[in-house]
Amino acid sequence: MTSISYSDALNDALERMDDLGYERGQGVDLANHGPMGAEALALLGQEDEVARWVVRYRKAMEHHEPPAARFALDPADESSWRPALGAFDRAGDWERLFARELADAHWREVLARWWPRLIPGLFAGLTHGLIRTAHAVRGLYAATGKPTSLQLNELARGLAYWAARYAELPGYPRLGGSYDLPAAVAALPRVAPDGPMGPGTARRRLDTLDRLPGYDESLGRLAPEQAPRLLSEMTLQFADVYLGHPEVYPVPLVHGVTAPAAVRIVLPHLPHELHEPTLARLWQVHTAFLLAFTTDRREEGTDAWRSEARDLPPLDELGARAAEHGDEHVIKFTEACLREYALRPDPRYPAAAYAAQRRIARLDDGGGVRGV
Repeated sequence: MTSISYSDALNDALERMDDLGYERGQGVDLANHGPMGAEALALLGQEDEVARWVVRYRKAMEHHEPPAARFALDPADESSWRPALGAFDRAGDWERLFARELADAHWREVLARWWPRLIPGLFAGLTHGLIRTAHAVRGLYAATGKPTSLQLNELARGLAYWAARYAELPGYPRLGGSYDLPAAVAALPRVAPDGPMGPGTARRRLDTLDRLPGYDESLGRLAPEQAPRLLSEMTLQFADVYLGHPEVYPVPLVHGVTAPAAVRIVLPHLPHELHEPTLARLWQVHTAFLLAFTTDRREEGTDAWRSEARDLPPLDELGARAAEHGDEHVIKFTEACLREYALRPDPRYPAAAYAAQRRIARLDDGGGVRGV
């Protein structure tokens, strides 16, 4: 039994991390995962561990200074804000814009206004703009009482990071095909690299997606489906993908699950007409993950993962194990897998969470953050 509430644990964590910049790392630009990890840890029933985890997280890697606000952005003037999309040096301006928006209107109204403007850039920061925004949204609606200024500031920062790292993938995805998700994934060609597969290879593939075989065709292949069902198909399919690729560096593919799980948090707070375009962009992101980080289907769609999961601990232990492990990807992935399992109890969800806990280095050993 915890001695601190979800809301108290979350707000304490946000206060402890209020000074952290948007990104971290020496010579690299890695997303600040602190607020996301702390919120997920509290959702896992580990509220008493959140403060200790924040201390561990802050020690693990130095964060960059946040870009300062310089020039005001006018949300009513597209010629003011649109050129600043994807300009990371304008992150401070974006944060100030969203702070003003949230001071003047309900957070749901702000979210609905900006969501269609931002979803074409869903890939921003390897989907971390979306994911940080979703964790902030859950903090707002899951908390009791009036939202705190810390929680509203966190939503402003999630949206600001998304806008500042906005990145459109090539092509226009649409749900107009006849393939269900497993068939669409199976139909996507995977290309072996000319040399060793590494972060540089993945980066080059992301930069040339529209020249890779099958990419353009994939964007219109997926059939329309109700959002809750398709989100379950996405999270289960990519839990399976994660299990089927033990040879791949273990962090990037977790976002194939955490991104649609994040969308599930937000969609109930958005107009229905935004659901389908959001799902189409998610499929585009999934296509990019598969083409950038995998070179064949390996053990996808097989029972090979069962040998990995023979010593799978009880479900109610996975959250505590994630807290002890400490890596922020492990915490977020475990929370997403358990939440999706509650909706669709397929054993691949807990098996994938357990696999990540073994494949990704513990936080105190350097974590799994290199290159993502």
